[in-house]
Amino acid sequence: MSNKIDTVLFDLDGTLIDTNELIISSFLHTMETYYPGQYKREDVLPFLGPSLQDTFQPMSPEGYEEMITTYRTYNLANHDLLVKGFEGVYETVRTLKESGFHLGIVTTKRSDVVQMGLKLTGLDEFFEVVVALDHVEKAKPDPEPLLKALNQLGSSPDRAIMVGDNHHDILGGKNAGTKTVGVAWSIKGREHLEQYNPDYMLENMADLLPILGV
Repeated sequence: MSNKIDTVLFDLDGTLIDTNELIISSFLHTMETYYPGQYKREDVLPFLGPSLQDTFQPMSPEGYEEMITTYRTYNLANHDLLVKGFEGVYETVRTLKESGFHLGIVTTKRSDVVQMGLKLTGLDEFFEVVVALDHVEKAKPDPEPLLKALNQLGSSPDRAIMVGDNHHDILGGKNAGTKTVGVAWSIKGREHLEQYNPDYMLENMADLLPILGV
């Protein structure tokens, strides 16, 4: 198996870069703006992973676009203050790149914010393809973004592996036909991911290297 895989797709937030505090504080700011006093930190954790539209539209079918704007304005203003890298990620991604793997990012974020995060953490030089929310009709767990990334990389699902911190990533990989990898540092906890049966679970990003025969 390990010799066959030549393509690695990564989720971004909570997988490659630690945006957890930024996202949580962005949600808390937004919820406090529209629903004062109703949401605490633990209440917004389920919002991590789905697209903003999927989160806000059920709450406010008429006003969700304004909520998204409020979220994004706060998120951009506080981005560089709150985002940092995860231990072992930069070195592992660099090793994969140097070993000849095709590397792509598949995220439910918009492409402009993706580039901010990649530049801030120095990861921008490693990825040939980024498929963001504004590049697709349907977000993960729909297979569309993964298949689009694989197509752009000239790869196929049977030669690819999807790495993520959320069940949307694991299900997206399964729906697209790739191998799947969960990361134990997911803010939702490894148990959340294990119930979706990823093929592998990483304690540190460096654990990916022996799986891929590097």
